[in-house]
Amino acid sequence: MTKPNYAVLAAAGQTAAIEPAASVAIPRSVGDVLRDSQIETVFEELDRDLVGLAPVKQRIRDIAALLVIDRLRLALGLQAQAPSLHMSFTGNPGTGKTTVAMRMAEILHRLGYVRKGHLVAVTRDDLVGQYIGHTAPKTKEVLKKAMGGVLFIDEAYYLYKPENERDYGQEAIEILLQVMENQRDDLVVILAGYKDRMDTFFRSNPGMSSRIAHHLDFPDYSHGELELIAERMLQGMSYRFASGARENFGEYLTRRITQPHFANARSVRNALDRARLRQASRLFADRERELTQDDLTTLLPEDIRASRVFAD
Repeated sequence: MTKPNYAVLAAAGQTAAIEPAASVAIPRSVGDVLRDSQIETVFEELDRDLVGLAPVKQRIRDIAALLVIDRLRLALGLQAQAPSLHMSFTGNPGTGKTTVAMRMAEILHRLGYVRKGHLVAVTRDDLVGQYIGHTAPKTKEVLKKAMGGVLFIDEAYYLYKPENERDYGQEAIEILLQVMENQRDDLVVILAGYKDRMDTFFRSNPGMSSRIAHHLDFPDYSHGELELIAERMLQGMSYRFASGARENFGEYLTRRITQPHFANARSVRNALDRARLRQASRLFADRERELTQDDLTTLLPEDIRASRVFAD
């Protein structure tokens, strides 16, 4: 879908004497926009790719609904100003923030609110320089790459370090603020990080806070959701749990959740990678045995119980 032509759409609603160009289709119903944009396929991908996160998924649907209705209002000349779509994603690591940002970029592209629909993910090091005159070029280069899409800034609070008078993060923030305001019809910025630190960041930067239209909080996954995530990850890699291994993995999760640096789905993926490594070592040791498909695709209980978590 092409980017909304606000002048044509507004004119079409104001007078019957002005007709849009033949290449511009004027939507008249929600169904028209959905069929044209096919954003419902993105919702299906979101449900397939991410377990749980019902509040987040509903908020994404609400934002999409706002944009769909906004297009219909434009068609009737009721509004001609592009909405502010900058967002804040808060939550612990491994809760799906980057994945949702990618899907959000696709939704915005299909509805015509960004030209390309690509996602550029960065951290402080990509934006802030180490000496005078270094930050502005770095930040502007990142913004240039992100134009027409979505800029995802992870751990955005590290941009602001008030305790260091020689820090150049504030310069990057000022450039971001200017672009977020003046070019919001060509770039959507998503700031992400831990909720408590993001709250502090916004209190310290009211200009940034005022430009964020949508705040989405990503909850931690439940034990059952983490088990389902593990099953899906294994299926995607053509592996499966043997009898007893699934129970061992559930016990592993129970212990791992209580330990420091637990990262939700990311920790699940790391644990499965270690289990695959142990399975490979086990099979490699039996060099002369002919390996079957079951051998190559099955994780045994000992592949799970070898984890150091069980020894703690």
